[in-house]
Amino acid sequence: MSPLSRQMMRRWAELGPKFLPFADAASENLPLSRLLRLALFQVSVGMALALLVGALNRVLIVELGVSAGLVALMVALPVLYAPARALIGFKSDHHRSALGWKRVPFIWMGTMLQFGGLAMMPFALLVLAGQGDSHHWPAWLGPAGAAAAFLMMGAGVHTVQTAGLALATDLAPVEDHPKVVGLMYVMLLVGTIISAFAFGAVLADFSPGRLVQVIQACAVITLVLNAIALWKQESIGRSRLRDDAPEPDFREAWQAYAALDGTRRRLLAIGLGTMGFAMQDVLLEPYGGQVLGMSVGQTTWLTAAFASGGLVGFTLASRLLSQGWPSALGGRGRAQDPALLAMTGAGLGVPAFGAVLVAALTHSVALFVAGVLLIGFGGGLFGHGTLTVTMNRAPREHAGLALGVWGAVQATAAGVAVALGGLLRDAVVAWGPGVIPGMAWRGAATGYAFVYAIEIVLLIATAWVMRPLAGVESPAFGGPAFARGPSSPTTPLPEPPR
Repeated sequence: MSPLSRQMMRRWAELGPKFLPFADAASENLPLSRLLRLALFQVSVGMALALLVGALNRVLIVELGVSAGLVALMVALPVLYAPARALIGFKSDHHRSALGWKRVPFIWMGTMLQFGGLAMMPFALLVLAGQGDSHHWPAWLGPAGAAAAFLMMGAGVHTVQTAGLALATDLAPVEDHPKVVGLMYVMLLVGTIISAFAFGAVLADFSPGRLVQVIQACAVITLVLNAIALWKQESIGRSRLRDDAPEPDFREAWQAYAALDGTRRRLLAIGLGTMGFAMQDVLLEPYGGQVLGMSVGQTTWLTAAFASGGLVGFTLASRLLSQGWPSALGGRGRAQDPALLAMTGAGLGVPAFGAVLVAALTHSVALFVAGVLLIGFGGGLFGHGTLTVTMNRAPREHAGLALGVWGAVQATAAGVAVALGGLLRDAVVAWGPGVIPGMAWRGAATGYAFVYAIEIVLLIATAWVMRPLAGVESPAFGGPAFARGPSSPTTPLPEPPR
């Protein structure tokens, strides 16, 4: 090979880490191609989220005339399964099977649940909305069928994501965990963005038949993507073959994990921050349609704008956590504290929701889109920061438990927030414009503005709770372990029986 060719190849190899933010997450045993293929399960989850909080809420509320409160309750139903993520992660840590796998059986089971929920969802939604020949069916069948579909889909998403993230941390070296998990969530946002654009284009000319085709296509794509993601990822381990050894106790493991310094405050901050960012999930698109007069296609793209902001936030967070701010711009600097980064993300959500509120008064679509982008950006910083803190404090043999607890708190808070957002919006609209004194809100805008104001308060509270975690002030409780510095656990979790 000539010297020129060798130089060109060296330059080409240097382009990966420079322009692909998570290319350095790859290692000798886990090349980037295998890592990206594993991340396809996050693409399928992103597609499901784009469908739930993007296309379906707008179509059900505006085109099919279903109340925002009922839609919010349906979308929030998967939260009923969210607390089980901690148990799923713990079980996948110690699962024994005849094939010697511990993560793959959980991911495949979740895939089948997700497929089943999507397969039955469109018909249940049409019966719920009273479309076609639905008057021949009992009135309770629509809500019951829709609830079952959302529950199955939610159970599948929670199972796939918990076991899939745990598998990614199993395959990656310990020092690469934050970058690998960051890549997984970037792929989640990529799936959300692509799906949002696709839904916006396909549903531009809405019809009930087109809705059925879109949701059923999502079911098939989910099955294909997850099957490709799992192919030859987890090796067969003799230590994981089925035997008669007793399984470790989940209650003891959870109590030991909860007793670690800073765990309870961190989980409280994750819950508050997630609620602050999530109450708008089923409201942004109807808000754009009812208050700002945006079309179905335009409002569907709001999900892409939100995910794009989150993508930038996750990318920047990964650079800051590994290199520091000056290094992210080409210089040298000290890596940032993930808790401080998460607190910054929560703080950025305050002006973001302020911009969304002002957009209604000025009738500015551009200001509204800018606010949505900033919400996604702040949420990306917050999510990556809290997830990195969680992973840094998790013993390797209990990565599934740590990720499950993080996911359980986040998903539960998000589900409660989504339900509250829709119900509060309906209640305030029914109450009247006088709920927000001194503001010139009218009609449907009153309910939306009230919810956004609550989100601002929640994000301010999140930043306040996280100050000790980020070392900004002396901790109010828990001792000096909240200050910045190494975050290795001080209390070991129970070891599995050998």
